[in-house]
Amino acid sequence: MASATPASPAASPDEELLSKASVLTLQEATSTELPPHRSHDPQYNMKRTDPFQFGSRFLQEDDDVFEFNAWDHVETDDTYKEYAEQQYMKQRESPVSDFDKHRFNSDPAKWWNLFYKNNTANFFKNRKWLQQEFPILGKITSEDAGPMTILEVGAGAGNTAFPILANNKNPKLKVHACDFSKKAVEVMRSHEAYNPDFMQADVWDAAGDDLPPGLEESSVDVVLMIFIFSALSPKQWEQAVRNIYRVLKPGGEVCFRDYGRGDLAQVRFKKGRYLEENFYIRGDGTRVYFFDKDELAGIWTEARAVPKDEAELEVTTETSQALFDVEDLGVDRRMLVNRARKLKMYRCWLQGRFRKK
Repeated sequence: MASATPASPAASPDEELLSKASVLTLQEATSTELPPHRSHDPQYNMKRTDPFQFGSRFLQEDDDVFEFNAWDHVETDDTYKEYAEQQYMKQRESPVSDFDKHRFNSDPAKWWNLFYKNNTANFFKNRKWLQQEFPILGKITSEDAGPMTILEVGAGAGNTAFPILANNKNPKLKVHACDFSKKAVEVMRSHEAYNPDFMQADVWDAAGDDLPPGLEESSVDVVLMIFIFSALSPKQWEQAVRNIYRVLKPGGEVCFRDYGRGDLAQVRFKKGRYLEENFYIRGDGTRVYFFDKDELAGIWTEARAVPKDEAELEVTTETSQALFDVEDLGVDRRMLVNRARKLKMYRCWLQGRFRKK
């Protein structure tokens, strides 16, 4: 699936949006000395010990906003939030027509196929940051990790799978890279780094009835879901969670990252893109949802297994066991800066780790 990228500098809607954003909530300085993460000297680059720390460059009162390309943990103030709500109101007033709702929802694979067909030269984005955010990837790709299976859902052009394999030292690792789009799978299979001994790319609907080709129940150690869940309709979430539960081994882990509520990409949507609350159609016909932290936690902890027989039917939803525990779930808020054009872009992502019970 398409990865999150900052808005194009040439896009006038961004300037219109960002010009309305007021001064950010500032953090008080805690030291008079220049900390390593504020230095421009590469020798002071800091490695995070906590993946869910999401950086440590705090914007302080006397800082020059345009000194760095990005600031971490940036909360927008009430004026910006009010502007965002005004934008949402305008979006709701001009929703997608019923005809187009059916057109986009009835065959979403069609639009992803067109996306990859029309972006053959630039859709590969190397997600080399993944091991920093999800340390388990470093463990299962180590030389002595033993037999390990990774399932990437919404693999796209292999943005995650190929970087993992490039750094892999585990001779017994197998990556199953699945995507809804036939075109995306064709791209992965034609990639020069595609090796069937370590990687298998297949078409798979994460919200369908079947498991991915070549995988059985309780056969996967880690599932990667990077900017894929947002492409599903809210009606598909529960089935997708059940499918991930089925394919994971007991104690298996889901590594998750996706769009958060209030992200710049949501605020700047114009007329005729609103499908339903927080769910939109992009200009290329692909769908995107923007999640709230509590909402996302509920999706993964409230899903229940489908009863297999009449005896299980007698077990009510209240007494049946949840499928996942939330190991970590954080909101990554950043202000990205275009220093040349003096533009500020407010981004919001959700990142989580969910463990099968």
